[in-house]
Amino acid sequence: MRLEVPLSFPHVSHRHIGLVGIVNTGAIYSVAPRRIHEELGIKPVERRRFKAFREYVERDLGEVGIELMGRRRTITAIFGETDDTTVLGVTALESFGLVVNPVRGTLKEAELLLLTYQL
Repeated sequence: MRLEVPLSFPHVSHRHIGLVGIVNTGAIYSVAPRRIHEELGIKPVERRRFKAFREYVERDLGEVGIELMGRRRTITAIFGETDDTTVLGVTALESFGLVVNPVRGTLKEAELLLLTYQL
């Protein structure tokens, strides 16, 4: 499923860059090109190791603002390198309370569960 989303510096929605990518529920983190992170002034917060097909790669991670279906959140995103695919990962979907409707190829509201405990 392809999707266009505006990315921004966290908590600054007036300056954003539209980005087209794929929704991948098998990907934990979202991926945006490094040049987009840098253009928005987003700095890496850590570097992690990822398995990419048959090898391991290292990528920087940062916090980026994103808007979906009229709501804004800050998500963790990978600084993608030249050949990396732009991806909206499952942690971003979960933070918005969204799931993929595979029949229609759209996003929809998830049924949100809350575990309550009485003392």
